[in-house]
Amino acid sequence: MNTPCIDDKQIPSKNQRVILGMSGGVDSSVAAHLLLQEGYRVEGLFMKNWDEDDGTEYCTALEDLADAQKVCDTLNIPLHTANFAAEYWDNVFEDFLQDYKALRTPNPDVLCNREIKFKQFVNYAERLGGDWIATGHYARGTYDNGQFSLRKGVDESKDQSYFLQAVPSAQLRKCLFPLGSWQKQDIRAMAAQLGLHNHARKDSTGICFIGERRFADFLKRYIEDDAGPMVDENRRVIGEHRGLHQYTLGQRQGLNIGGVKGRSEAPWYAAGKRPASNTLVVTQDPGVLQGQWLRAGEVNWLTAVSYPLNCHAKIRYRQADQACTVFAAADGELLVKFAEPQRAITPGQFVAFYDDDIMLGGARINTCDVSEKLK
Repeated sequence: MNTPCIDDKQIPSKNQRVILGMSGGVDSSVAAHLLLQEGYRVEGLFMKNWDEDDGTEYCTALEDLADAQKVCDTLNIPLHTANFAAEYWDNVFEDFLQDYKALRTPNPDVLCNREIKFKQFVNYAERLGGDWIATGHYARGTYDNGQFSLRKGVDESKDQSYFLQAVPSAQLRKCLFPLGSWQKQDIRAMAAQLGLHNHARKDSTGICFIGERRFADFLKRYIEDDAGPMVDENRRVIGEHRGLHQYTLGQRQGLNIGGVKGRSEAPWYAAGKRPASNTLVVTQDPGVLQGQWLRAGEVNWLTAVSYPLNCHAKIRYRQADQACTVFAAADGELLVKFAEPQRAITPGQFVAFYDDDIMLGGARINTCDVSEKLK
């Protein structure tokens, strides 16, 4: 049996009380079983992070809660509920909107982990008397001579350490990650063996308040479209865009560029934004999207580092680790130079730093050489 990766000095008694974030999905459900097997007193907590003011057609919160309750009933553990919608709005969604208004592409999942799942959740669990929190993330927390490290999940295809980069180390230390040493296929098989009703449930994608609706339609509720010219890198007008906030660098789908006289049938990509003239730059040359450096702020180191730092980094989830050197800029930001060019470095997204499988920390991308060049 795989045990949570925390040593006996950190957990003196396996009879301690663990508050587990229950989503209604298979991962948190099996995480509860694994913790029970290890002798912990497990209680679930279902977190509601969005008030459905337009019914439940797009948000599955009620269905998720019913699934979580059914699993808890099956495992004979209590389920608590908490409404963090106000905190989510103030600390995640407002930031999400501000990034789009600033023509950046945000990653609300990273902020949700920092502000809700490892802040509000920890505080709430402590009020419930929990000794620890636990989640169904595919990541590992280990201790070596008392030194905490956040590590990648063993299942490379499911590793979720990238989404935890902005969480302070003090919060991560309070969390158990029962699934970190497991393969996803084995978790599903275990759920079926346990007779859990949700063993075949699809993994959730995206964020609840958007659901299955068209993203562009959702944004219109909060940010007005402002159409403008679409030009190539030589400033030749190619078409018209719907609003600069609707596009992300490297985007291919949804540009709605038909045949252009004198140009090949090669695909077009969003390559840059010029807010002063409300212009979207597009290109048929993928090389235009290649960048060698970025600058990032809101730095969160999970361990002590020294500069220049040679390590590996990801600028998006599921990207392979990329060799880089990290420098400290005079203004407190980081300058990251990559050994190889990177495609579509995107302001508003996050860069995560690794030493082998150890997460060193992360930061929010503010600019890069491509975005500066195409302003």
